[in-house]
Amino acid sequence: MKTLRFLFLLLAPAAMLAAPSAPAQDTDDVPYWASLTTDKANMRVGPGGSYRIVWVYQRKGLPLKVVRRLSGWRMVEDPDGERSWVVSRFLSRERTAFVMGEGNAEMRAEGSESAKLLWKLEPGVTGRLGDCGNGWCRFSVGEEDAARRGFVREERLWGAGEP
Repeated sequence: MKTLRFLFLLLAPAAMLAAPSAPAQDTDDVPYWASLTTDKANMRVGPGGSYRIVWVYQRKGLPLKVVRRLSGWRMVEDPDGERSWVVSRFLSRERTAFVMGEGNAEMRAEGSESAKLLWKLEPGVTGRLGDCGNGWCRFSVGEEDAARRGFVREERLWGAGEP
């Protein structure tokens, strides 16, 4: 009996070291903002290619909130609050934002209500998000060389602020 107890005490720590554990990357660093890198991404009910597709996003640059990580899959939340799973290779950490709310959002030359009005952006417009401060965010819409750049109220942008 003493021999069995000795073997148990000797082998128990080794068994604990050999026990599988969840990778730290699957639970760390969420939530965070991401954006779609492709024009077409299948959104699934679970983290795998065999899970049913619930819808297909067809909007490169759409901001998404990553709320969970599991291997090569990410559970994301979209601007409507819907959650689903997407392959991680379709996501980038590039910050983008989505104009939301009623009516057009004003894009101004500076982060101030009194600054020159440059453009009016319809809800649903997606663009690259820059730094935010004092309730305003740098925002650019369109291709890099021909982008419309300015400042938009942070409250009108889904994808701005903390996730």
